[in-house]
Amino acid sequence: MATFGEQYCRTMLTREKLIETIRQLPEHFSVDEVIDRIFLLEKIETGLHQSVTGQVTPDEELDKKLPKWLV
Repeated sequence: MATFGEQYCRTMLTREKLIETIRQLPEHFSVDEVIDRIFLLEKIETGLHQSVTGQVTPDEELDKKLPKWLV
């Protein structure tokens, strides 16, 4: 199994997705806003990659863990 760093580095953004994200910004925006959008896009792409490659927690296991996390 890959470490967190290895999983994180495997997911790359495409230029097209980044350009589309920037196009969706308003005419005037802060650097913080564009960084937040890029960060969100990267997190979404990572989650999709993990889902496709089976790096998910099964519902049954989540049902057992969730009550511990909510304490």
